[in-house]
Amino acid sequence: MGVYVDDLIITGTVSSCIKEFKAQMAQVFKMSDLGLLSYYLGIEVKQEQSGITLSQGNYARKILEKGGMLDCNPCLVPMDPKLKLSKDSSAPSVNSTDYRSLVGSLRYLVYTRPDLAFSVGYVSRFMEEPHEDHYAAVKHILRYIAGTCDWGIFYPKKNDGCAVIRGFSDSDLAGDLDSRKSTSGLVFFLGSSPICWQSTKQKVVALSSCEAEYITAPTAACQAVWLARLLAEITGEAVGRPVL
Repeated sequence: MGVYVDDLIITGTVSSCIKEFKAQMAQVFKMSDLGLLSYYLGIEVKQEQSGITLSQGNYARKILEKGGMLDCNPCLVPMDPKLKLSKDSSAPSVNSTDYRSLVGSLRYLVYTRPDLAFSVGYVSRFMEEPHEDHYAAVKHILRYIAGTCDWGIFYPKKNDGCAVIRGFSDSDLAGDLDSRKSTSGLVFFLGSSPICWQSTKQKVVALSSCEAEYITAPTAACQAVWLARLLAEITGEAVGRPVL
């Protein structure tokens, strides 16, 4: 059961147990049963016979409206792969409140958009004192979102028996111009669908690409073990050893 204030999500593998639990809750609390989950905290849930789709299309359009880019021309990538930004920028400063509001909204959109994880994490490094070049990178992300508003994640309905978690990790070397720290990237799949992703700046300075990879690998291993235990607890079945 997932709880946020007075909103509850109840899930399980046996429908009769779910109905029994809801009946017990109704005897103790005044509650409403809204049926199958369709919308939760800005996340749209579409349940079909073939599987479940999670997206944030309406929320993405609100972000575009907030940034004044609802009718902008879309672009194909969230960020120029050669872009390098620094806190020590010579460009004019911009309104930090507006910048933080936009980036904060984008960070919530990443919950269903793994393709935005790196770019949003990158522009988040400049919220203390943003400049025009930082804001231009945020606008580039918004232009990408304008063309991909309804993108999301599809989880197909399968009965493959023992589930296997597959994970991938990678890192750059000294990608941050200010601290010379590297960035770690992780993504985990259950079947063909991503279930967990992360893009974060490493806490220490790596002296080689090999060392940067070694810093990322233990983080991925810890995440894999936690996901396997969580999945086993939810399904009540044995979970295959994660593959990294």
